[in-house]
Amino acid sequence: MSRLDELYRRFPALLMARRNLTRNRLRSALAALGIIIGVVAIASLGMFGTTLRTGATQQLGDIGNEISVSPNPQAGYETLSDRDVTDIRRVADSEAVVVPVRQRSSTVVRGREQSIVTTYGISNPGTLYSASDGRVPDRLRQDALVGASTAERFDIEAGNSITVDNRTYRVAAVIEEQNSLSLMTPDNAIIIPAEDFNESGYSQVVIKAPSGTAANETATAVRETLNEREEKVSVFELQSLTEGIGQFFGILNAFLIGIGSISLVVAGVSILNVMLMSTVERRQEIGVLRAVGVQKLDVVRMILAEAGLLGVVGGIIGAILSVGAGLLLNTAVISDPWLTFAPANLLYIGLAMLFALVTSVLSGLYPAWKAANETPVEALRK
Repeated sequence: MSRLDELYRRFPALLMARRNLTRNRLRSALAALGIIIGVVAIASLGMFGTTLRTGATQQLGDIGNEISVSPNPQAGYETLSDRDVTDIRRVADSEAVVVPVRQRSSTVVRGREQSIVTTYGISNPGTLYSASDGRVPDRLRQDALVGASTAERFDIEAGNSITVDNRTYRVAAVIEEQNSLSLMTPDNAIIIPAEDFNESGYSQVVIKAPSGTAANETATAVRETLNEREEKVSVFELQSLTEGIGQFFGILNAFLIGIGSISLVVAGVSILNVMLMSTVERRQEIGVLRAVGVQKLDVVRMILAEAGLLGVVGGIIGAILSVGAGLLLNTAVISDPWLTFAPANLLYIGLAMLFALVTSVLSGLYPAWKAANETPVEALRK
């Protein structure tokens, strides 16, 4: 005896439900199709939200680990002093990278090309950036680094010379293009040694912590230390931006799933109609069953089994199609088809199948109640 036969033996209502549904296969198939569409809609829209969140996270990179400390001009501070930088290094996480930055607009000349370009003064750029051409030194002493867009504009390669504010530098490296959001993007800038700036202070200090938690602790420590007497510095945490983005995508996911749920509600109405029509057509059959001693509860079970079977079949087929849609979506958008099997996506598929089953059973309640409460005599007369 097969497992399916054993299941039918233990639950005869399932066997009757299958036989009743196969009487009008087209109508049953259309009802199941509504469930399939609903499951695919919920699961696919949920996975789409996850894909968007993952894509955004990849674009943002590790910005949640970065902090920017800048002087507060409203309190009369235009730059950060060497002492401020020392205090920041002292309270920062032991594994954090602290990069003081000077900034100005400079006149850059190469051959006949001349333009105004943002110039950063950084002593240790190797802690933040890598090179697409040449090598970024750990300590920048006399050479210059050129951002990807600036290098393209001036047709610069590593080893070329460039003049910045009447001073000639050898280009040590072209910085790799920054594809993610960062506190300081050098694509359209040039980096020279901080000592070559006439200014003594710093325009900002960038801190790159090993984790978001460490970044938050460092930001709190910097505020408590430098702003103890007055609001001397402003501390900006990019983690707050990533948290806001995460909340936005959470709301977006809920909205998308809500839209997908509408199709399942419509499918529930279709199943309600199928069950009602089925009970009307089988009124005499149900009357005979009641006349020979079949209880009301047994009739209810039979009708609910039919509705539940539609939900199970539609849910399983819908889940399979949703996985296929997820594989195509994640391959096309982020080139990672295995994201389809992430826990969040599997949860959406599971919830869609559960919603399909619950919707189907609820849709069968009224037809089941109506069929069970009709007296055998009245049913046999019609």
